[in-house]
Amino acid sequence: MKVKVGITDVEFNKAKDIFLKERGFECLPVPEAENELAAMVISKGIKHVIIGAAEYQDVLYKSLSEGSVIARFGVGHDGVNKEKASAYGIFCTNTPGVLDNSVAEYTISLILAAARQIIDLAVQCKKGIWRSHVGGELKSKKLAVIGCGPIGRRVARIATRGFQMEVAGSESSDVDAERMKSEFGFSRLTKDFGEAVREADFVSLHIPANPANYHFLNPDRLALLPERAWLINTARGALIDEDALYEALANGTIAGAVCDVFEREPYAPSGKYDLRTQDNIIMLPHLGSSTREACDKVAIRCLENIYYAETLDLKKMDLLNRDLLIKYRS
Repeated sequence: MKVKVGITDVEFNKAKDIFLKERGFECLPVPEAENELAAMVISKGIKHVIIGAAEYQDVLYKSLSEGSVIARFGVGHDGVNKEKASAYGIFCTNTPGVLDNSVAEYTISLILAAARQIIDLAVQCKKGIWRSHVGGELKSKKLAVIGCGPIGRRVARIATRGFQMEVAGSESSDVDAERMKSEFGFSRLTKDFGEAVREADFVSLHIPANPANYHFLNPDRLALLPERAWLINTARGALIDEDALYEALANGTIAGAVCDVFEREPYAPSGKYDLRTQDNIIMLPHLGSSTREACDKVAIRCLENIYYAETLDLKKMDLLNRDLLIKYRS
């Protein structure tokens, strides 16, 4: 009998062909909600689960057996309670690297959308409103990349080599500055956020969502952005204090924002203000890694993680999961 793997509905449909053709495991779509997912794990005898970005804090860990895998369909794993997983002897894995190109390309497309007001004008055109708008070129514009990991570096390379933008990088850890400049096109690198964004036309976030970065973009840091700057967030919603962003948009202290991620998803106001009431924000439903290529590669990586857990090949699991491999770490 094949080992059963439950994949939350949204993620199952993103890579349905991969999961249906999988011969080593029996892949089943399961509900996203934790209580319903846990109940199905028990009733169907599911050993491993592949999950999306939703939070799982309690009963899921109790429903799985020791040695099971919670495989994150993607990179961010802030919705997984690593302490509980460790306590129950459950592996936690993610898929670093396989979606970097998709998110980087998407980030650049959002910068273009902001520069030319493409989305608003397209909506108006379909409504019969034929309105001219003078946008701006990206050539020679200044981009601040906040977080110079794999995705941030790809964004910088596309921006500099494809559009001849000037890119400043802000990175809290030590990096090889000469390599970053020669290979990825950064004009300068700094650990100082204010220095990185000082003259920016666009500011793009690419840092992880962890407790230290919660509301990283707070009123003080938002105040450091130039008035002409557009903020781009394809990382995680919790990086931004949404009330502070609302005030910056409403008061015109920044030109606008393009947000693909939010503190609560589907979007609902996380504070006292509703970002949907502002004209100078483009809001999108977390699409950064949603390409056919990326979803297929993520699905394959999730199944590889589960296979290596089944065979207890932890060395290969470590290679696949560089920033996350949890078991018995209490």
